[in-house]
Amino acid sequence: MTALLGLLLLGVLLATAGPLLLTRAGWAEREPVLALLVWQCLVVAVLLCCLLSLLLAVSAALPEVRTLLFAGAPQGVEAAYGLAGAEGWGRFCAALLALGGLRTALSLAREIRAARAERGHRHAELAHRAPELPAATGDLPARRERLVVLENVRPEAWSLPGPQSRLVVTTGALSRLTDRELEAVLSHERSHVRARHHWLAQCAQALAAGFPGVGVFSAFRDQVGELVELAADDRAARRHGRLTTAHAMVEINAGRGVFAACPGGLLPGQLAQAPRRVDRLLAGAPRLPVTSRLRLTVAALAAPAAVLLLAVLPGLNALR
Repeated sequence: MTALLGLLLLGVLLATAGPLLLTRAGWAEREPVLALLVWQCLVVAVLLCCLLSLLLAVSAALPEVRTLLFAGAPQGVEAAYGLAGAEGWGRFCAALLALGGLRTALSLAREIRAARAERGHRHAELAHRAPELPAATGDLPARRERLVVLENVRPEAWSLPGPQSRLVVTTGALSRLTDRELEAVLSHERSHVRARHHWLAQCAQALAAGFPGVGVFSAFRDQVGELVELAADDRAARRHGRLTTAHAMVEINAGRGVFAACPGGLLPGQLAQAPRRVDRLLAGAPRLPVTSRLRLTVAALAAPAAVLLLAVLPGLNALR
C-alpha cells in the first residue's frame, strides 16, 4: 500500500502547492509558452497520480485484476506493493477515483460536443454572410486557412479553428488598421489556430468541470485563457514589432470602453486583460536567460517523471 498512499499524497501535494507557485511566478508573463508547458506538466502529473492510484486501488480491491496486472512479474514484485489484504481501502479509493475519472470523461465529451456545435454554427453563419465561390471557378487547391472579410463598421478580428480554419476581419478593422497592424492582428489569430489553443482550453474546461473542488484544474483553466493570449501577442510582436502589435490592439478595441477609466470587473475576461496586455507589450520585458528556461523545462518534465518513478519504485526495490 506504500505506493498507493505515496501516489495519493504526491497528487495532493502537486495539486495544492503547484498552483500556488505558478500563479505567483513573475516569470510566467515573460515566458507564456513555457508557462503553458509547466502547467500542462503539472496537470499531467496530477492526472497520472490519479490514474496510477486507481489502477493500484482496483488491484487491491479485486484479486483477479491484481493477478492480471502482475502476470509475468518476477517473484516478490507483487508482494512489494502490499496490495493483498487491503480490499476495503482499495474499494473506497477505486470508487472515489473512478467517479472523478467518469465525471472528467463526461465533461470532456460534453465540452467537445458543445465546442463542435458552436464552431459549426459559427462556420454556417459565416458561410451565409460571406459565401465562398464554387470550386469550379478556380484551379487552385483549397487552402486550409482562409481570410474572410465581413461588412461591419466595428473593428473586429477573430479566428474560427477547425479542419477549414478561418481568419475573420471586418471592414471596420481594415479602415482603422495600417497594413502592418493588420498583419500583426492576423498573426495573433493565426497563432491561436496553429497552436491548437482551442484544444487546450477545452481540456482545461473539462477538467475543471469534472473535478469541481480541485483548485489545480480551475487554476489551470483560468491561466490557460490568459497565457494563450500572451503567447499569441508574443508571436505577433516577434514578427511585426511590439509597438505595432500594441497599437493594433488599441485600435481593434476602440469604442468598447476597454481603456476607459472604469472598473475592470465590468468587462468580459479577455477585454479586461487588454490594457494589461498592451502595457506588457510596451514595456518589452526581456525573455528569461536560456539557462533559466532550461531549468524550468527540466523541473516541469520532472513532475510526471517523479510520479512514474514512485509508482514503479516498490517493484524496483524488490528486484535488488
